[in-house]
Amino acid sequence: MGISLRGTLGLASAVAALTLGTGTAIADEEAELVVNEEIEMVVRAEAPDHLADTLDTIYSGWVFRSDETQALQADDFDNPGFVFVDVAMDAWNAADGAAGKSCADCHNDPMDSMVGVRAVYPKWNDEAGELRTLEMQINACRTGQMEAEEWKYDGSDMVNMTALISVPSRGLPVNVAYDGPAQEYWEMGKELYYTRTGQLELACANCHEDHYGDMIRADHLSQGQINGFPVYRLKNAKLNSAHARFKGCIRDTRAHTYKPGSAEFVALELYVATRGNGLSVEAPSVRN
Repeated sequence: MGISLRGTLGLASAVAALTLGTGTAIADEEAELVVNEEIEMVVRAEAPDHLADTLDTIYSGWVFRSDETQALQADDFDNPGFVFVDVAMDAWNAADGAAGKSCADCHNDPMDSMVGVRAVYPKWNDEAGELRTLEMQINACRTGQMEAEEWKYDGSDMVNMTALISVPSRGLPVNVAYDGPAQEYWEMGKELYYTRTGQLELACANCHEDHYGDMIRADHLSQGQINGFPVYRLKNAKLNSAHARFKGCIRDTRAHTYKPGSAEFVALELYVATRGNGLSVEAPSVRN
């Protein structure tokens, strides 16, 4: 079945929007992010080796936001994402499940025990024999240690908790490994990143590699880095997971998308995370 007239016009308008934006400078290219006047964030870095033939420099999505949005992330009291971090802290200390345990029973204060954790996920778990995202590890703890029900992969409880666990790693460099058993998943994620999908026949790379820094309608395209996830989006006034964003991007190409937590999105997360190796963990960040 061919693409409908409506689909053809949509493709034309999307291409036109990208073309018209070509040459637009990166917003406030020299801006520096220091959170709470003490946590220095690396928002631009030399591209990792596997991108050497593609990019010279990698940029945090923060660089592409307006001055007002950038300022919200520079102070935890102004960052609306911290409302949800506080909610997660209550959950951290609350017993749940048949074992009557809380996260704190095993891990004590997350500001100490979770330092560096967010920076290395997704990662291969030898004991389980699988590649795990932070969400998968949280659910493994819930079912295995707490004897509690799994949380919905992109539900509010889960997204809030991943934000809390991310906070102690802010300012540390993303350092996600993709060798060994993780390699095949990385290759799968890379293929997904460069595969055109949907009626608009767009791949992740078409926007976030070929046209970052350009304008598409009212949006300033970033490199699609996920070092700031989960992010508080002003658009929907809540924390959003990386997989929810993947789902939305693929949907916008007018393609059938994958589910959060699916093998496809886990692989894509691994690949995209390694594209940001060297940038600082920022979560919870603030975006449009």
